[in-house]
Amino acid sequence: MPVLRALIALSRHESARALAELEPAATYELGSLADHEGFNGSLYVVYVRGLAYLEQHKGLEAAAEFEKVLNHRGIVVYDPIGAVSRWRLGQAYALAGDVQRSKAAYDDLLTLWKNADPDLPILQTVRSERAALQ
Repeated sequence: MPVLRALIALSRHESARALAELEPAATYELGSLADHEGFNGSLYVVYVRGLAYLEQHKGLEAAAEFEKVLNHRGIVVYDPIGAVSRWRLGQAYALAGDVQRSKAAYDDLLTLWKNADPDLPILQTVRSERAALQ
């Protein structure tokens, strides 16, 4: 429930409220529901916290959250946030002014998705954002 409440707050551009909604779940953020009735549900607290920091233009804080997702691949397993966190990490580092790390994060995702459908909207967005980095 904290993640859902936080996502609702983010949809209303209430990032401070989103962070507050996630606090009760912080103790369990590294918990895993892998193989529980087909759902993974892992590290959503961390990922959504990263989104809230992005909305607050706190690039380094956001990057720390997305790095946490990527550093716990054994928990994330096959959940899409594992791949998408690379994109968000690129955004976070760009926001923090670290262009080199931003490019590396985008390139990691583009390598991972090298055989993806080129018309995939998220892939087009990622390519566009990566091309805009100077």
